[in-house]
Amino acid sequence: MGFEEFKKRQSVVWGTGPYERLPQHYQPLLDHLVRALDVRPGERVLDVATGTGALAARLARSGAEVTGVDLAPGLIETAKRLAADEGLDIRYEVGDAENLPYEDASFDVVASSIGSMFAPDHDAVARELARVCRPGGRLVLGHWSHERGVVDMFKVMAPFMSPPPPGAGSPFRWGDREYAGQRLGGAFELRYEEGDAPQTGESGEEVWELFATVYGPTRTLAESLEPGRREELRRAFVEFYEGYRTKDGVHQSRPYLVVIGVRRR
Repeated sequence: MGFEEFKKRQSVVWGTGPYERLPQHYQPLLDHLVRALDVRPGERVLDVATGTGALAARLARSGAEVTGVDLAPGLIETAKRLAADEGLDIRYEVGDAENLPYEDASFDVVASSIGSMFAPDHDAVARELARVCRPGGRLVLGHWSHERGVVDMFKVMAPFMSPPPPGAGSPFRWGDREYAGQRLGGAFELRYEEGDAPQTGESGEEVWELFATVYGPTRTLAESLEPGRREELRRAFVEFYEGYRTKDGVHQSRPYLVVIGVRRR
C-alpha cells in the first residue's frame, strides 16, 4: 500500500464518529496554541488538518480571517455545521497537508493542532507549511510527545493494526524538538514550548468507551476486528488506562510540544 492509498483510507478513518466531542479532552493544548498564535483581527490564518475546527473556531472568534483544511470530508462537514451554528465565518475545505491547495505565501499565520503530524510524508508537510506562509509570517504547531502519553496509547493499539506503508513517518517523531527542527528549521526561526493535556476519566472502561466511540482510529480499528480480537483490544486498552488510576479516577499525563516559528525572509 502506497501513501495515496493510505491517505484515502485515513480520510475515511478520521471522519468516523463524533470527533467534535474529543477536543474538550485536550483543552489545555488548544488554549496553549491560541496564546502562542496571538492572532489579530484581519490576519489570514490557515489551520492545517483542522479536524472539526476546534482551533479554527477559537481563532475566528478573535476576528481573524480563518481557513481550515482537512483530508477527511466527514470532519469538514461537521466543522462547517459547528461554525454555522455559532455564526462564525470560517472557510473550510477538503485538502491534503502534503499538497495544500493554496498559493505561495497566502497566509500570515499557519497552524495545526495535533493534525498535520499524522500525514505520512513529513518532508512534504514541512515544505507545504513553509510554502503557504508569507515571509515574516508565523507558524504554530501542537504535537504529542514522542516519549510518553498518547504515543503509549498507540502502542497498545499497534498489535491490532495493519502496518503503515513503507517509508511513512511515525507521527510522534514530530514531538521531538530535534526532529521538528530538522524538518522546519531551514524555513523558520524556531522556538519551543511544552505542556500537558492529561487524559482523565472515572475508569479505564470509561476512557475506552470514549475513544471507541469518538476517536476515528480507535473506533475504526475496533469495528474492523472480529469479536474475540475486539475484546482483547478492549481489555488491553482498559488495563492500560487503569494503570493510571488515582484516588480521583484515571489521570494520564499527555505531554505535548508546541513548535513556534517565524518564516525566514
